[in-house]
Amino acid sequence: MMRLLATSLMAMIATTPALAQDHSQMDHSAHQMPAAAEAEPEVDHSQMDHGALGHGPPAAMQTRSPNSLTGPPNAADAIWGADAMRPARVALYQEHGNMQMFWFQGDRLEYRARAGEDGYLWDVQGYYGGDIDKFWFKSEGEGSFGEPVESAEIQALYSRAIAPFFDLQAGVRQDLAGPDRTHAVIGVQGLMPYMFEVDAAAFLSTEGDLTARIEAEYDQRLTQRLILQPRAEVNLSAQDIPELGIGSGIDNLELGLRLRYEMAREFAPYIGIEQEWKFGGSRDFARAAGEDASVTNYVVGVRFWF
Repeated sequence: MMRLLATSLMAMIATTPALAQDHSQMDHSAHQMPAAAEAEPEVDHSQMDHGALGHGPPAAMQTRSPNSLTGPPNAADAIWGADAMRPARVALYQEHGNMQMFWFQGDRLEYRARAGEDGYLWDVQGYYGGDIDKFWFKSEGEGSFGEPVESAEIQALYSRAIAPFFDLQAGVRQDLAGPDRTHAVIGVQGLMPYMFEVDAAAFLSTEGDLTARIEAEYDQRLTQRLILQPRAEVNLSAQDIPELGIGSGIDNLELGLRLRYEMAREFAPYIGIEQEWKFGGSRDFARAAGEDASVTNYVVGVRFWF
């Protein structure tokens, strides 16, 4: 039945002229668009002066390098004027470039287990000031339990930045144990390449004794919280100081290794070991006093700052 209907429909189409027109014989030119509607020649915009049309950047920004991420220095002066911008720059410097800050650090506060009487040590420092000028204070000392303090000192220093990571320091040091002595101090403190922290100073006492101390330490981060810190300290003297048990040349050398865990960035307990040797005249003075010229200390302490 369906085949019969399809055959009949095809026969009707073939016999109807209107439905069977041959479009290949038609004149399609009659359907072309009018000449006025034809595409205009393409304009070359690369040759146009956009600056003359006001399409370019402001004059203050036209000196910007194609690869620069910022505009020219003090670009705002070209728009508002240098006099109008000067108070804003002064306020920016005062609020962000020269803030007065206070910082305090207990670098080493430790118990020292060793042959004979166990001992203790403190080493603290801090400053108050801005980026360039600061007031520094330092104190350190050590001793054995049940005996008088072996050594103790405090320093008050003016500090001036002489490089991005180094300060020149000068001031006074007062000894608090042993013979009463006051020293003039001059030194440098800062961060050397490869993150070595260095503190070096020379001391001239009221008795005319010239001594020096150099300290260096390095923080090797094992994890985000576990830090291994090698540390070295050497003390030197230009002359013998018998009342202090110090010989000329290298007085003593300390090499230590401390492993600390930062429970918080500002608080870190540690354990470690430190070896101390006395040399030359200092070794002779120590032996004459019945002391060891070489001492091993097993230390437990805490480091903190705020």
